[in-house]
Amino acid sequence: MCIVHGSMDRSTGMMRLARRVDHAARVVRFDRRGYGRSRGHPGPFTLAANVDDLVTVIDRHLAGRSVHLFGHSFGGDVVLASCARLGERVASVTVFEPPLSWLPWWPAGTSSLLVDEEGRRVDDSEAAAERFMRRLIGDARWERLPPRTRAERRAEGRALVEELSDLRRRPAFDPADIAVPVLAMCGSRGADHHRRAARELEAVLPGSRAHEVPGARHFGPNTHPDAVAAAWLDHLGVEGLSVATG
Repeated sequence: MCIVHGSMDRSTGMMRLARRVDHAARVVRFDRRGYGRSRGHPGPFTLAANVDDLVTVIDRHLAGRSVHLFGHSFGGDVVLASCARLGERVASVTVFEPPLSWLPWWPAGTSSLLVDEEGRRVDDSEAAAERFMRRLIGDARWERLPPRTRAERRAEGRALVEELSDLRRRPAFDPADIAVPVLAMCGSRGADHHRRAARELEAVLPGSRAHEVPGARHFGPNTHPDAVAAAWLDHLGVEGLSVATG
């Protein structure tokens, strides 16, 4: 199994989910370029570059094995795009709220992160990262974060802006390249466009299905790991859920 985290996250954010599925198979996590221990990566921070990284990780750690892929948010786009490269090595695909930013109905997203409260454009990726985090966790929680943590999150802004901007330019994947059914998860309390995206994937990917995780929002794999793991394991046909609290 290989788990790919989303924007403004890191491999440790997927640890609770990993612990609930590691009885089924070996689990590999890694920090995508620009985040966590890969924060100093020089880029580029494109979808294609992230796919290159994922293929390299799989070649290094899961060589010769079939791979069950899980991707959260932008990591879901990376997973779906990697199917063209990995081919028959992909045993299954599960995603949680991957943005379909290239579709005409998708909201502005990244562009609005570079506009201040008065509608003026601000070419500042660190400010964009702070706006992104404030939207996700709220102003009060952001202000309570240690100064070092806030600085680290702001430093990840370049990766955030470049990868999400790249995603708006062209479709992340060709449905014809995905040969296995996809489980497209979303949170029942998530944004309307994320729930619509799950239904869209169900419609365009043969044999795939959408699944809502009750009570979850966009960070469902982090906040609702039991429910997400249970749905993922069911998709794989694996019975039982390992108990973990960390």
